Amino acid sequence: MGENSKRLTFKTDWVKKPVRFFKNNKIKTTIILILMVVYFFSLPRQLFENNYATVIESNKGDLLGAKIAKDGQWRFPESDSVPVKFKACILAFEDQHFYQHFGFNPVSMYNAFLQNRKANKVVRGGSTLTQQVIRLHRDGKSRSYFEKVIEIILATRLEFRHSKEKILQLYAGHAPFGSNVVGLEMASWRYFGLQSNQLSWAESATLAVLPNAPSLIYPGKNQERLLNKRNLLLKKLYTNKVIDKETYELSLQENLPQKPFDVPQIAPHLLEKVAKTNRGEKIKTTIDTHIQEQANEIVRQYYNLYKQNQVYNISVLVVEVKTRNVVAYIGNSPTDKNHQKDVDIITAPRSTGSILKPFLYASMLDDGEILPQTLIPDIPTQISGYSPQNYNLTYDGAVPASRALSRSLNIPSVLMLQEYSVNKFYEQLQKLNLKNINRQPSNYGLSLILGGAESNLWDLCNAYAYMSSTLNHFYNNNNEYRTTEMGKLNIDFNVKTDFGKTTRQKNVFGAGAIWQTFNAMKEVNRPQGDEAWRFYDSSLEIAWKTGTSFGSRDAWAIGVTKEYVVGIWVGNATGEGRPILTGVESAAPILFDIFHLLPKSKWFETPYNDLEEANVCSVSGHLAQENCPSIKQWIPKTAKKTANCSFHKLIHLDKSEQFRVNAACESVDNMVARAWFVLPPIMEWYYKNNNPNYLTLPPFRPDCESNSSDKVMDFIYPKAKTRIILTKNFEGNIQPAIFKIAHISRESELFWYLDDVYLGSTKTFHEKAISAKSGFHLVTVIDELGNEIVRKVEFE
Repeated sequence: MGENSKRLTFKTDWVKKPVRFFKNNKIKTTIILILMVVYFFSLPRQLFENNYATVIESNKGDLLGAKIAKDGQWRFPESDSVPVKFKACILAFEDQHFYQHFGFNPVSMYNAFLQNRKANKVVRGGSTLTQQVIRLHRDGKSRSYFEKVIEIILATRLEFRHSKEKILQLYAGHAPFGSNVVGLEMASWRYFGLQSNQLSWAESATLAVLPNAPSLIYPGKNQERLLNKRNLLLKKLYTNKVIDKETYELSLQENLPQKPFDVPQIAPHLLEKVAKTNRGEKIKTTIDTHIQEQANEIVRQYYNLYKQNQVYNISVLVVEVKTRNVVAYIGNSPTDKNHQKDVDIITAPRSTGSILKPFLYASMLDDGEILPQTLIPDIPTQISGYSPQNYNLTYDGAVPASRALSRSLNIPSVLMLQEYSVNKFYEQLQKLNLKNINRQPSNYGLSLILGGAESNLWDLCNAYAYMSSTLNHFYNNNNEYRTTEMGKLNIDFNVKTDFGKTTRQKNVFGAGAIWQTFNAMKEVNRPQGDEAWRFYDSSLEIAWKTGTSFGSRDAWAIGVTKEYVVGIWVGNATGEGRPILTGVESAAPILFDIFHLLPKSKWFETPYNDLEEANVCSVSGHLAQENCPSIKQWIPKTAKKTANCSFHKLIHLDKSEQFRVNAACESVDNMVARAWFVLPPIMEWYYKNNNPNYLTLPPFRPDCESNSSDKVMDFIYPKAKTRIILTKNFEGNIQPAIFKIAHISRESELFWYLDDVYLGSTKTFHEKAISAKSGFHLVTVIDELGNEIVRKVEFE
């Protein structure tokens, strides 16, 4: 029994041991798994917060400007790589065995421990670059052996996560370089005014030793210690055969940096624009540094000139048509805070003045409502109480549509818009993505074409770039358009504008209408000093337009070539107007100076496949009819539906061709038939003053009765259904209204009546002062031949 009991006990113990062993291994396994999980998650996915400066570069990588990080540190976003020279310097100085260890170097740590113990102070750290990255990540932690252990653990974890090159990038991007300068890229600009890949060996060595004691050693202070550290590092590089003897000796002669360089601010308003959407990022922009800097200088010179006349703000935008990339961006002139220097006027809504007129001209051409030379009335006009005036307060009577555009005449433009309709034009402007024109069309009325709306330089330049791009693509790509030709202006080099797919359908305007519009815009009168541009070979062929808002608050000039669009705005950001401020005198000179910076461009090719030849009246510009002198002209295909000329009429003269006759006084055999260009009386009144070749209709022979339906006279003022408010002078006396008549014969005597009361007659100058009681009255005018016109007016 006892022996059996012993055996049983032994067997029981033998059974229990594996169970205990199994249980102990399970616990160990669990602990190991927990430790592995803790180790895996010990390092956050992102070591450093994205608290970087906002940086913009040019299309070739030049630094254009930077905006300091939110924490007040100059810390540039990490670069994609570390320059070879700096890498060699930092490895030689901080971590020679960087590519051999796995996050920490036990030998280096042991040697550092012995040296520190012997010196009874910290003279050597022994930390690898990986450990230093962890230390930068754990910024603010006290230095202790326990912290050192944590650094080692996290350093090994970092080595698992990232490649050696990435760890070097983390170090270079976050190492302190003195004061509030953090990271290699910022230090390179701050101390040497260069990009890090442009640094010499001496400069790279200087920056490599700075993070070792950034609070003690920085340029401008402790120069001797900094020089010794740099030179020791250069000697080490020479000893290790990283650099040759000549490079070593030349590097020793290089001076240390002294006063820190200012960060470039070549495009400050573009920097602010980028910072709104990409704060803390480095953006490679589409800006061409050469063009930007030269444009800055041009703006500075004009600012110094214009500020003498209390005009303080200028903005410039230059766009490459093919890509829609912005190559120069000047949001404002180098003025001061008192004159709104921080306002980016490129995106600010401003009154358009006449800058929309080419869009109306193109719309009417494209819809077949006018031809380029169609005569448009230019006479005193009043429409529902609205009385537009030309800038020079003169009238041409009638002017070709293209000439009205090139001279920016207001009255013809208003009459064209009235014919085209405000609603239709408004829809066209919406298609052009002019976002600030967003009220109901009725709120603008006919003033829409003269500055009653607001837009901005960004949208306007995009619209004109669309026109140039459409014309170029149509000619170069088998008469095709693109579905999203309107596109968007672009400032990010890594973003490409999408123009969509090819199509036979136009977006807004057809190529023919655009080409005709640009031809008219090319004839705009040049600024003073460039009037004879046609007569020298180096002249710039530019389609361009100016605009001046009411009250001389905004001066615009936008020019277009095959390759570029240049937009200029001049004025005061406060909205204060100045009498001398006009598009031609203030904005246009800057426009042409900017264009001289750009490569010279050939004129647009003719889009023959969107044009057709037609017989056009050489005088009226309408499609020719049988009585017209006609010429062959290229017109948009849609223009075939425009009206035939109504100004040429067949008249009958006697044999002397001095008098008109009719069948009542002359036999048909003795009549001479002539085609005659006849304008309505008011148009004729002003037209013949500017066109000495214009021949008025011959009078009827005295023995002939005029049964012609031709209108020989008309009211210049007032227009039909006009309400006249009579004002008082300083003495309180009511001032009469001045009625004006245009008659085809200047020498005719006209007889005036108010209701049935005779008022008198006029000759040569047909003007009559009339006053009356409140209410409706009839003004009747009769000429010597009995022709009569009547106007119903209301006096108040």
